[in-house]
Amino acid sequence: MSNPAIWMNGRITALSDAHVSLFDHGLLYGDGVFEGIRFYDKRPFKLAAHLARLQRSATAIHLAIPYSADALSEAMRAVVSASDSPNGYVRLIVTRGEGDLGLDPRSCARPNVFLVAAPLRLFKESEQRGIDVIIASTRQPSPDMLDPRIKGLNYLNRILARLEAIHANASEALMLNAHGYVAEGTADNVFVAESGILRTPPATDGALEGITREVVLEIASDCGIDSHVESLAPFDLFTADEIFLSGTGAGLVPIRTIQGRATKQCPGPMFQAIEQAFNQRVRGEDQTT
Repeated sequence: MSNPAIWMNGRITALSDAHVSLFDHGLLYGDGVFEGIRFYDKRPFKLAAHLARLQRSATAIHLAIPYSADALSEAMRAVVSASDSPNGYVRLIVTRGEGDLGLDPRSCARPNVFLVAAPLRLFKESEQRGIDVIIASTRQPSPDMLDPRIKGLNYLNRILARLEAIHANASEALMLNAHGYVAEGTADNVFVAESGILRTPPATDGALEGITREVVLEIASDCGIDSHVESLAPFDLFTADEIFLSGTGAGLVPIRTIQGRATKQCPGPMFQAIEQAFNQRVRGEDQTT
């Protein structure tokens, strides 16, 4: 592991000094929330949007973050400044904190908050122009079970789906909800393009309201591409002209095959147009907004 830059509970610290208790409920029960944030040329991308989503996730699970958005912004700038790389990834985590054994969170006196800047690459460099994807048998919980807008620490169902992909020699797995509609990938949103129309699943079908997903939709609007947030079935994946993924960790990645079936175009013209505009945006705009 490279030497990460770490901010924990109010200060920059060395990896050797960054610890959470074995009784932290984030470790014991996955009780907490997080955000993944990219930075380019030492500037966080869409930081305000990420912090707003973090607060919504925390509010939804009745978790009080002990730092303001301004304080977390300062922490982010400190971590990015301390990072060895001009471009990278920061994981911002808020755990419930140390408490007694058992699910009752009332014994947790204060949440732990930490940011870690470290390398992250979900797909190999050679896969950036097309990956192989399966449809996992592991399902995404429906919103009436666990709202996908909560970016929580428990990713076990996603890990199980990714293991399915690994065992199938695929790079990623797409997950369906209990009704058989497409939700998302294990760590990314999915888009399909057909007949010049771009579509992506809604949160009501189990999709995270991704920050990068929102940027893609904004770019599509700017480019005059007709886009819709609507339900998708596996049929829509198999018959699409193009399929691609978006995510803070993944970036934008086109899909070459889905369930062993070659997509019609990879990378297709819509993906390439959006990718070009996306790259210009992350490098050119004020990334702190």
